[in-house]
Amino acid sequence: MKLFKKITANRDPNKSHIPFRLNFLFFIVFLLFAALIGQLAYLQVDYGQKFRTEVNSANNTTATANVQRGSVYDSAGRVLVGNKSHQAIQYTKGLNVASTKMYSVATKLSEYLDIPTNTLTDRNLADYYLASASNLKAVSKKVKTSSDEDVVYAREVAYAEKNLINNFTPQQKKAAAIYYKMNSAYSLSTVNIKSTGVSSTELAQIGEHQSEMPGVKVGTSWTRSYPNGTDLSSVLGTVTTEKQGLPSDDVKTLLAEGYSRDDSVGQSQLEKQYENVLRGTKSQTEVKTQDGVIQKEVEKYGGSKGDNIQLTVNAKFQKQVQSIMKSVVSSNTGSNPYMSGGYAVVMNPSTGAIYALAGVDRDTSTGKMTENALGTINQSIVMGSVVKGATVMGALQDGVITPTNSTLTDTPIKLAGTASKSSWFNKSGSASLALNASTAMEVSSNSYMMQLAMKEGNYSYASGKALTMSASVFSKLRGYFNEFGLGVKTGIDLPGEATGYQGIANRANIGKALDLSYGNYDSYTTIQVAQYISTMANGGRRIAPHVVGAITGTNANGTQGKVKTNVSPRVLNTIDVPSSYFDVVHQGYWDVVHGNSAYKTGSALSSLSPAVAAKSGTAETFHGSTSTETLSLATYAPFKNPKVAMAIVFPGMSGGAANTTAATQIYKAFWKYYNK
Repeated sequence: MKLFKKITANRDPNKSHIPFRLNFLFFIVFLLFAALIGQLAYLQVDYGQKFRTEVNSANNTTATANVQRGSVYDSAGRVLVGNKSHQAIQYTKGLNVASTKMYSVATKLSEYLDIPTNTLTDRNLADYYLASASNLKAVSKKVKTSSDEDVVYAREVAYAEKNLINNFTPQQKKAAAIYYKMNSAYSLSTVNIKSTGVSSTELAQIGEHQSEMPGVKVGTSWTRSYPNGTDLSSVLGTVTTEKQGLPSDDVKTLLAEGYSRDDSVGQSQLEKQYENVLRGTKSQTEVKTQDGVIQKEVEKYGGSKGDNIQLTVNAKFQKQVQSIMKSVVSSNTGSNPYMSGGYAVVMNPSTGAIYALAGVDRDTSTGKMTENALGTINQSIVMGSVVKGATVMGALQDGVITPTNSTLTDTPIKLAGTASKSSWFNKSGSASLALNASTAMEVSSNSYMMQLAMKEGNYSYASGKALTMSASVFSKLRGYFNEFGLGVKTGIDLPGEATGYQGIANRANIGKALDLSYGNYDSYTTIQVAQYISTMANGGRRIAPHVVGAITGTNANGTQGKVKTNVSPRVLNTIDVPSSYFDVVHQGYWDVVHGNSAYKTGSALSSLSPAVAAKSGTAETFHGSTSTETLSLATYAPFKNPKVAMAIVFPGMSGGAANTTAATQIYKAFWKYYNK
């Protein structure tokens, strides 16, 4: 007991055992870190290069793919342009895929897939042949070496083209065609090897052997379809094919916007004008590759079909107007061998909405007729007397006549050194009439319009006197015409609109200013005449014509969805004059059809209901040295509250009533569809 007490007494009660335990713990940690450092050194020294190679060869990136373009609908919701889907054989190119691998895949795929080879070039065949490592090695021994690899390959290609490709079998040619398409793809882009006409046998065989052909898969492609016919095809436009790829003049811009070189894009008319609407948003797929070979694909975004455009055009009405124009042209060619076609525009004068654009071109040497609705916006024609309403309105604005003081006598205009110019009914001067502005329009007096032009040019006319007007009268007359859309672009939402053609405007041609006043000098497009008569009909608002009425979405079942954007009327300018000025011109249009004069020019339209107002036109033209005429018509209805305006033109005539015949039929068709 005493011993125990002694030992206890000698022990320091404040001394701790923690330092020993902590030191032991530090020692264990030290050993673990040493082991870890040793392992890291081992991996770095012995396997570092291997791991760096694996990391560098693995890659996760995003690939994109095209989606369906938006559709085009008519005003009643009928599909004018849609998409037809096709099963396709596609190839997605990995990163840095060697040509030898593509050669192997193309050769294998050619056993199961039949594709055309008629467009293959010698270079295509040579590239395929040299993609084989053994073939390339053998050919390289036959050509001169060089430090420039491109030079060497060019020599190898030349040798192959001359000596090795002439006896290619059909099977080899198919493989070469497949290789060409595969080789044209960018890394991680997908190309169609065969986009249409893939048979069930081909699908089955490729599906069975797909694992043997890295990158090859079965997908879907689309082509444009026209379920309601092609009567409006020249206006709808086209898209490029995969072979055509991006248009060369826009390629840089389109690539910057995310397109691939082989994408299909709108290349003309509505397809091009509304490309940003119709194109849609590409799908996005995360692609994992190892050593350039695709290991896994995960769809991140399925893409979005392009929005649709709905036209103001009614497909059935358009088809009927096109048929009417073709029929009238066809029935008049016997007595009019130089008739070159006919054009018609039907539009809403208050909104600018186009109801129909119809055009027929006729080859005068063969008689062949083709649809050309675009001729309404890009064919410039001397129109004749339809412009006289603008001439009267210009004279009213210039103050040379007033609504209550506009009477002039129709008489042949005889100027020194020139032939007499007269109205159609008063060539000899025996039918001279006192006319006001409205009745001058009714009988289509050329003399009256020429007298207005001379007054605007500050020239006092006297028979036999020299015409000494300033050439500035051209600008004055054209300025008034421009206000209504004649001689300027109308602003229609289609590319390629023409401005018309202006004749020479100088002192040496001052007599042509008189011809300009009654429509026999400058040329205009049919759409310009339609805008002009619409501006008259609505009381002075020049509105841009448009064929697109709305942008719409797509429902889940693929049908047309809700309206996203409506196209509103776009007023380009307003003719701010007293309403009495328009009353004068409107009365003239009414009298052309319903007046009392024996010389009125629109009596053929008088029985139409609702009642119409109009101005017909006849221009003197030539086919070579043969004298011809242009028959034209500008009209609107109903007279009191216009709902429709129309312009019709038939160039290359030698008389007749094609313009009023076509108008009568088109009006009847329009009210049938409008009332529905």
